[in-house]
Amino acid sequence: MNKAIMGKKIGMTQIFDEKGRMIPVTVVEATPNVVVQIKTEEKEGYNAVQVGFGEIRERLVNKPRKGTFAKAGVTPKRHLKEFRFEDISSYNIKDEITVDVFVPGDRVDVSGVSKGKGFQGVIKRWNFSRGPESHGSKFHRTMGGMGAASDPGRTFKNKKLPGQMGNVNRTVQNLEIVKVMPERNVILIKGGIPGPNKGTVVIRNSVKA
Repeated sequence: MNKAIMGKKIGMTQIFDEKGRMIPVTVVEATPNVVVQIKTEEKEGYNAVQVGFGEIRERLVNKPRKGTFAKAGVTPKRHLKEFRFEDISSYNIKDEITVDVFVPGDRVDVSGVSKGKGFQGVIKRWNFSRGPESHGSKFHRTMGGMGAASDPGRTFKNKKLPGQMGNVNRTVQNLEIVKVMPERNVILIKGGIPGPNKGTVVIRNSVKA
């Protein structure tokens, strides 16, 4: 069965199992996601469920979004996301997707936007080694030779160079759900997941499970 939900990363902590072993976990708060639109193979060419997550003031929502929410008869949501499912027959508009779609032991893939680190050099960005630290070397934290002589006369694409680091979509696969707390809309996931605290993440059942 396809399962997915959006949530907010709260942070990391640790819990202990029945044998006293420490388990590092990431806490994700996933308040109920509301089904806003259902897309079908006949009309849109594919099966998908569009869900909304997070509260937002109505005056901050643009007109197209307002129309989407008004048509569904739901209050405005901060985030909209489509989940493509093979079978969408069990979903209806206004349905709520809650954390109890998952159970402890489920394997999930978690996607989010990684922490942005700004413009970085090759040592931090690509783990290059630095040059001699003596004053005369004049080669400390630079990238080294580019290898572009008269032939080919250019720098090849994908060469590791300084540039923007982080702030990209990342997915960590095959993580284990340790605990689900429906009364608090919380999921505990073993290990780390992408993004900063309070960042939005998407949890899906794992394709590797």
